[in-house]
Amino acid sequence: MITNKATYKYYLERDLKAYGLTELSLYNYLWMDSLRFQRRLRKIEYLENVRRKNIFCRAYQILLEIINHRLATRLGFSIPKNVFAAGLCIVHYGTIVVSPQAKVGENCRIHPSTSIGEYDGVPTLGNNVYIGPGAKLFGEIRIGNNVAIGANAVVNADFPDNVTIGGIPAKIISTKTSIENGIYPEGFIK
Repeated sequence: MITNKATYKYYLERDLKAYGLTELSLYNYLWMDSLRFQRRLRKIEYLENVRRKNIFCRAYQILLEIINHRLATRLGFSIPKNVFAAGLCIVHYGTIVVSPQAKVGENCRIHPSTSIGEYDGVPTLGNNVYIGPGAKLFGEIRIGNNVAIGANAVVNADFPDNVTIGGIPAKIISTKTSIENGIYPEGFIK
């Protein structure tokens, strides 16, 4: 969670690296809608968590939330604030629905048609989790670190660290981690 200006800058830096970028150019900001949404989301989180008591910052936050909601509707996102840790990469626009109570660790890579929903509890995901297109995660489940979730998987049970899961219902299909599967940009995760 963003708790001060330093963590806000850290989140922005890690998010850029997740996209394979070292700096944000005007071209990337204008043409990468998912990245633009995400940067605005991080600003909203910063204003919500750190600058909430300042009336001008609160008004600016509300304006940003209105603008970002319009962009989210166009992109098909329902991603609330303060759910994803640093290093988030929304690979492509398309329907992504996330429960506001869910918690997702660092370096999550998420594809479209994905749902992280609430059903008798919410999912908690570890660090370095890859979520393939069409995956559905629901219930009070815990997903470990370095887990790759395959396309169209239905995940409603806990899974340990360092595995690849897939299927309906999801089961362990490999002991390769998300890092070993070559999902992340070169040098992103050390």
